[in-house]
Amino acid sequence: MTELLLTEIDHVAIAVQDLEAAIAYYAETFGATVAHRERIESDGVEEALLRVADSYIQLLTPTREDSPVAKYLEKKGEGIHHVGYRVADCAVALQSVKDHGGQVIDQDPRPGSRGTTVAFVHPKGAFGTLIELVQE
Repeated sequence: MTELLLTEIDHVAIAVQDLEAAIAYYAETFGATVAHRERIESDGVEEALLRVADSYIQLLTPTREDSPVAKYLEKKGEGIHHVGYRVADCAVALQSVKDHGGQVIDQDPRPGSRGTTVAFVHPKGAFGTLIELVQE
């Protein structure tokens, strides 16, 4: 049996056109507040993380037209973009995906928001879900 590499759900990412409107919706409807906000130039996105227990709702909006989130919004519209799973070691989890024939977007872990280390797993090999591996 394979060792359990996923330790918890880190976040559910939702792609939105208007980040301020999405933040206001979650604040007014659910009382959620922004725990962290960051612009990630390498991914062409701005994020707002809303804490829910030990996890987050990650609201994402593109900052440039060629970003993956901009392309997602154009093709599919607003909605769930990916699920982020916490792992103790991103490199080990990523290698496990490769070892089991999974398709990866990132060949090696890279810096993520909040000082994390991340890697993405392609949805074609993960039953239609884009997966982000997140090491804190």
